[in-house]
Amino acid sequence: MTELSARPVGPAAGGSHSIATKIAESVHTRDSPLTGLDEFHWWFDGFARLSPCEVRLIPLDDLVGWSSHPVTGNLIHDSARFFQVEGLDVHIPDGPVPHWSQPIINQSEIGILGILVKEFDGVLHCLMQAKVEPGNVNGFQLSPTVQATRSNYTRVHRGRAVPYLEYFRTPERHRLITDVRQSEQGSWFYRKRNRNMVVQVDENVELLEGFCWLTLGQVHQLLAEDDFVNMDARTVLSCLPFSGADPLVPVPADDEGFGSALVRSCSGAGGSRHTVDDILKWITEVRSRSEVTTEKLPLNRLEQWHRTEYSITHETGRFFDLVAVDVQAGGREVQHWTQPMIKPYDTGVVAFLVKRIDGVLHALVHALVEPGYLDGAELSPTVQCTPANFDHLPAAARPMFLDEVLNAPPERIRYDVVLSEEGGRFFQARNRYMIVETDHDTEPGHPDFRWMTIHQLVDLLRHSHYVNIQARSLVACLHSLSGQPSAA
Repeated sequence: MTELSARPVGPAAGGSHSIATKIAESVHTRDSPLTGLDEFHWWFDGFARLSPCEVRLIPLDDLVGWSSHPVTGNLIHDSARFFQVEGLDVHIPDGPVPHWSQPIINQSEIGILGILVKEFDGVLHCLMQAKVEPGNVNGFQLSPTVQATRSNYTRVHRGRAVPYLEYFRTPERHRLITDVRQSEQGSWFYRKRNRNMVVQVDENVELLEGFCWLTLGQVHQLLAEDDFVNMDARTVLSCLPFSGADPLVPVPADDEGFGSALVRSCSGAGGSRHTVDDILKWITEVRSRSEVTTEKLPLNRLEQWHRTEYSITHETGRFFDLVAVDVQAGGREVQHWTQPMIKPYDTGVVAFLVKRIDGVLHALVHALVEPGYLDGAELSPTVQCTPANFDHLPAAARPMFLDEVLNAPPERIRYDVVLSEEGGRFFQARNRYMIVETDHDTEPGHPDFRWMTIHQLVDLLRHSHYVNIQARSLVACLHSLSGQPSAA
């Protein structure tokens, strides 16, 4: 295997530039002094070929190291660690579906999602990993430096140690750029949180097999490829402090193009429709008036869900199945294991409607209630759903703005890529991520929606439990567009 960053480079640059400016410079550096993307793809594809992964569905009773509780039917690991699958009863009186029950993953321990960054020839680079996950549709995807649950990095599985973990367990030895706990999917996880971290180092870092250095501009280019940059990398990237970075390319005051409006939105130049105080008051109001009641139930007592040999399935054949997989994977701390996973039926749609307001791009954000959130509601994209799940419901229950997104003319679609969700817990879960420009002022009359700039979302990402995992992915996708040449 070729070591992409093994060739000599100049010393790390010092200087007084703020980290936000360094991040902006890295975003605009699409040709690394270390390697080009063609060479990267050659390395990535070769590494994947040398580390095959085989995943097959197996009967639930064939899970090794897992057992069904004799009373509740909950799926529990023999170590009582990792996670368990249990039932949840949900009441949201004002929601399109006021009451339902479902299986849900309860993973109470907080994991680490971390990216190590270092300057080469004065350009900030991210240490990224080619990592296989059993749920990925294509096996290997681009991942953070560290992506590990507490059970993994404390080696409950008795496998190899997690590489580079020490940089994130003792970050005070280096420069801590980002450190914030964030939620994950509120419809499939019960109050799950992970620590999103970015740590900058100046010292030499040994480059291990399966890792490479890329600029943010290169990672953002890879966000244009289906199923390439994984969910955990996207959430960490979104938490970087882009807000307040000066644009590297001056934007004329009279330039009203999409690219210029996006740069103003990312940098905070040009103002916003709502102040930060107004946004915070709105979020508090939504959380206060949204009545969400959840109660844990035994997995074997869920209404409308039935256990078969290979899955726990909803009687309608919709939503998702709970399945079991047998995994043989190279390049992992443990190379063979079995586990339960959530397997959705269809591809979802995750989309921001965006609009230029006074020359500044705004995204239409939805304060969405989901049963697994710690605080009831978090800021989500304009549209976040699996359209097929609503085919059997009345038209009034169809998600707002879904049809505008799906029927958008090509010239209005600024981003359209299919991306995978968490491959460690979900089996081939994919969403079509979209950014669609609109001229309609759709906010009045819809109290759960607000127009926000990108720098306002990034500012909220400094705090926990404000911006959900799907919106964080789209923030990363929007930042990837800011590094492209300005569009009309």
